[in-house]
Amino acid sequence: MEPSHLDTIRQSYDVVAADYARSVKDPAGLDPLSRAVLGAFAELVMSADLGPTADVGCGPGKVTAYLSRLGVSAFGVDLSPRMVGLARAAYPGLRFDVGSMSALEAGDGELGGVLAFCSTHHLPPESLPVAFAEFHRALAPGGHLLLVTRVGEEEHERRTYGYGGGDPAPFDSYRLPADRIAGLLERTGFVLTGRMLQAPEAGAKRPVAGFLAHKPEGRRP
Repeated sequence: MEPSHLDTIRQSYDVVAADYARSVKDPAGLDPLSRAVLGAFAELVMSADLGPTADVGCGPGKVTAYLSRLGVSAFGVDLSPRMVGLARAAYPGLRFDVGSMSALEAGDGELGGVLAFCSTHHLPPESLPVAFAEFHRALAPGGHLLLVTRVGEEEHERRTYGYGGGDPAPFDSYRLPADRIAGLLERTGFVLTGRMLQAPEAGAKRPVAGFLAHKPEGRRP
């Protein structure tokens, strides 16, 4: 049986999908550090050439499309059917699937990269090891992971909000310390390649952390 929090995330993003797609930035308009991290990840997965890259929690597909423009063989996965429908309409040449990052429809070792760009913060902390284990399972040995998320001090926020004045929906957000996230990744079997902690941008309360990691070579999926 699917965890109840996944159904809540799906329903909430279905409600806000159209407004969210209009409000969220195109990655080309992100700050230089965020673009640099995405560029480094793209270079790593293309250099390794181990398989396609899954953008998990892809939303309206803007980051998936950005990776594709950089030369990455990328496809998107999102819980929300409405988000996936918008992504398919906006980028008809790319693949977008309805699915969960905790149960990817990819074979063992099939992927060369996994990107979780601001998409894991709705998962309760006890669910993160499940998602991280799934990323590890689906990645080929030598494959790369980029996880970007806001961090905090074991914070849980529950509120109802919309985007751009649109219909509101309930959301749970969890902000964990960067060291705890790094530790969870390492316990899953990932080797951290690099970490970035970026000060909050204007209007934001919490810093953003980026984690580049890889699945060690020689370890069979």
